[in-house]
This record gives sequence, structure tokens and C-alpha cells, in this order.
Amino acid sequence: MLKKIVKLFLEFLFMIVILSCLIWYDLVIYGISQGKGQLTIVWKSQPVEELLKDKLFPDSLKLKLKLIGEIKQYAVDSIGIKPSNNYSIVYNQHNKPILYTVSACEPYSLKAKEWRFPFLGRVSYKGFFNKKAADKELLELKGKGYDVDVYSPSGWSTLGWFRDPILSNMLYKNDGRLANLIIHELTHGTIYLKSSVTYNENLANFIGDKGAENFLIYKYGIHSKQYICYEESKSDEKCYNEYILKSINRLDSLYSTFTANDNETKKKLKKRKLFTEIVLGVNRLPLYNKKVYFRYSLQAFSEGNAFFMAFSRYDSQYDIFEDEYRKKYNSNLYNYMAALKREK
Repeated sequence: MLKKIVKLFLEFLFMIVILSCLIWYDLVIYGISQGKGQLTIVWKSQPVEELLKDKLFPDSLKLKLKLIGEIKQYAVDSIGIKPSNNYSIVYNQHNKPILYTVSACEPYSLKAKEWRFPFLGRVSYKGFFNKKAADKELLELKGKGYDVDVYSPSGWSTLGWFRDPILSNMLYKNDGRLANLIIHELTHGTIYLKSSVTYNENLANFIGDKGAENFLIYKYGIHSKQYICYEESKSDEKCYNEYILKSINRLDSLYSTFTANDNETKKKLKKRKLFTEIVLGVNRLPLYNKKVYFRYSLQAFSEGNAFFMAFSRYDSQYDIFEDEYRKKYNSNLYNYMAALKREK
């Protein structure tokens, strides 16, 4: 009798699995593809210890590997980042992108498209290890009328599902940018709220920046060239980000005037006119690398609202976090992180 009950239960469970796969076929296939891509990278990675002993591996890059170890330890001891085995292996990407992130936005509304995933909840971007798959997703989304952006991130976090590798291109970043990137991704593995992409990315951006500042002061000193270089590099970025965030409000105001009965051609013309004003406005900003930022801004014409939503996703809450960090926690990053971990 017991064997019969167990058999019936297993048959029922098997049917549930099969039905789930049929209902969520696309999601299952996508998950398998992502898992395969991530595992391939892990399998083809080398332990940091091996590369440090490799006589053919450049000494300059060995120094960067050691620096990453210092950044990790500092993040755990002085920021409160969760300890992990991340960034203990290295993947040689041969100076080629290996992950492509697709995001999309409605054409006349600053509302990002969201995908639903187990454990993560609603997410406003979708990653691919296969360029053809990313391009296919892009074309499908454009066919549905979305504005679409595809970019290759410098790193990512698997939230503990895999051992996140050091990507070889990371080793060519300067000390400040490298510290920012590592601490940003480690923050995701420490604090991650389901279905809260904007909060998660803005928080990681803030902790990554403040953590990098503190690390550079700790290792080199506040008057060091490493710290000064990092701070100077942020002046253009801060000015530009603030301008784009204000431009998002201008776009939102324009779209609020549109109605369902408005002529499509007129809406497109008004949208493009404002895009042109915003892009040309970059030339009036007090930027050191004005040409670089102007060329970058031209992407708005091909990516549409998705270009602007990336700034909202990553930079729109920085001042909120900083205000709380300074006023409530006296600029003590460890205490601030401890409070955030308690609240999550």
C-alpha cells in the first residue's frame, strides 16, 4: 500500500514538472541557456592562486588580482559586505563582451518593460550569454513597439547561485573604478530586494561609490593620486547624470500631454524634437570630456526611452541614499550597511 502511494505521488510530481515546463516553456529554455552560459564561464576560469604563480602572467595584472583580494577583504571588514567565494577565479574574455543585457521601455511613457523570474521577481532587464539570442530579443521587442537598449556590463552578480568570476577586462580598470565595480556587485549579494531593480541598482551604485572612496583613502591616503583621480573622474559623470535625470522629467512632461487619439506621426516628431534638444544641450554642460559625452548621448536616437531609463535605474536615488548616510549615520558606511541589512 505504501509503495503504491509513493508511486502515485511520484507520478503526480512528474506530471506537475512536465506541465510546468509546457506552461513556462520559454522561461525554462531561457533559464537552461543562462545556467549553461554561467557554468561554462566558471568551468573555463582559473583560480587566482594559479595565475599568481604563473610566470607567464603579467606582473601588472597580478598586482590587480591582489588588489581585488584587498578590496574584497576591506568590503567585508569595513563595509559589512557578506563574505563569499566570489572573485576568486578569473575568466579570460579575450577582450570580447560575454554578456548582453536587454532592456526596453514603452515609446511614449517612461515605464520599463519587466520580466518575471523565480526568486528575483520582476526585473527590468534580461541577460544573454549569446549575442544572437540578445539580437533576437531586441528585434522582437522593437516589433512590439518598444524602445530597446542592449549593452554589455563590466560585471554582474548571480546572488550566490554561482561563484562570480573576475573578468579579464576588469584588470585594466584603474584602482578606483575597479573598487567601485567589485563593491557594487558584492552589494547585490548582500542586499537584494525582490522585484525592486531600481532600489537594488541605485543602492549598489551608492555603496560601490562610497566604498571605493573609503578604500582608496584607507590604502593610499586622501591626498593620493589614486583618490584624486577617482574623484576628478566623477565630476563629469555627476554633471552629466544630473542633466539626464532632469531631461527625464522633461520627457515625462511631454508624454503626459499625449492622448490615445493623437496622431502617431506628430507624437514621433515631438519626441524626436525633444530628444534633439536634450542631446544638443550636452554641448552646453561644463564637461571636461564634452565630446565623449555628446557622442554617447547620440545613442538616445536609436535606443529611445530605454536610454534614459538606464539612468533612472542606476542613478536616480543616489542623493536620497547620501542624505540618509550623512545625516543619520554620520557618513559611517559600516553602520549604514548594518541598518540596511536589518531593514531588508
